[in-house]
Amino acid sequence: MDLIKTIEESQKRPGAQDFNVGDTVKVFFKIIEGKTERVQIYEGVVLCKKNEGARKTFTVRKISYGVGVERVFPYNSPRIQKVEIVRPGKVRRAKLYYLRDKIGKDAKVKTLVGAKVTEAMNARNAAAAAAAAAKEAAEKEAGNN
Repeated sequence: MDLIKTIEESQKRPGAQDFNVGDTVKVFFKIIEGKTERVQIYEGVVLCKKNEGARKTFTVRKISYGVGVERVFPYNSPRIQKVEIVRPGKVRRAKLYYLRDKIGKDAKVKTLVGAKVTEAMNARNAAAAAAAAAKEAAEKEAGNN
């Protein structure tokens, strides 16, 4: 059992940002098409977080041209550059699957407000940006060698 735990610990992404269910987030996801790489931004509401350890995933839902689109991201994926919190959500459930049936204003999640919440959100976003910059610098340095 210890061998499995040590392997999982080594696969965790350093500087992974903590966010909650109900938050509106921007996921900066690296797309590789042939030899070119680009960053695609996926913005939506976090519906759920699943599993634990290296297998942890989260689901983000957005409305695109009137159609609900959900995408599951591995939490520790090396393709995720950063996760930026746009709006912290105020929810009382761990899984927000009921949003799938809602339309229009009913599908909105209430926003947490206050100076402490804003300060904490900005601090988490700054930490995520710093971790992403460090990761990008390390990748460039590895590419040059």
